[in-house]
Amino acid sequence: MSMQEINASLQQLLELHQSLYAISISKTDVLKDGDTDELQQLLKKEKKHVQAVNQIEKRRLEQVSAWVTSNQLDIEEPNVTALLEVVEDTTEKQQLEEVTTKLAEVLVKLKQQEQLNHELTHQSLQFVQLSMNMIAPTIQSFNYDNQNKSNSDNETKRSVFDSKA
Repeated sequence: MSMQEINASLQQLLELHQSLYAISISKTDVLKDGDTDELQQLLKKEKKHVQAVNQIEKRRLEQVSAWVTSNQLDIEEPNVTALLEVVEDTTEKQQLEEVTTKLAEVLVKLKQQEQLNHELTHQSLQFVQLSMNMIAPTIQSFNYDNQNKSNSDNETKRSVFDSKA
């Protein structure tokens, strides 16, 4: 397993996360506009991207493990940080650092954007709940009579329409 394959996987992850970030920004605009159909389309795209990220991440982990094994290194947890410590070729190390740094930056921006989307979604749900509470009457509003009267007074009064046949 070569370092170029690991770098290629990291580059693919970077591109997918950048695309996820663009989708997340679009989701923010759609949430602000309240367009649920467009939101569903974006969520489908996002789901496909996440599945692709999971596949590439799994492949990257296998590549890193294979590289560690092929170089007969004793690394407890084979990850990119551990690789950076043991890679001797300066160009490979620089490429690995560069891609990893960019990926980390995109992940931070994506996390912040998704937090904003979460807050917008929460506010939208609160607005919907408030609207539903205003529209749907409560149990007490069904009773139009005076609540201070006793039930016996209500039973003795008869309506004009309550007649015996």
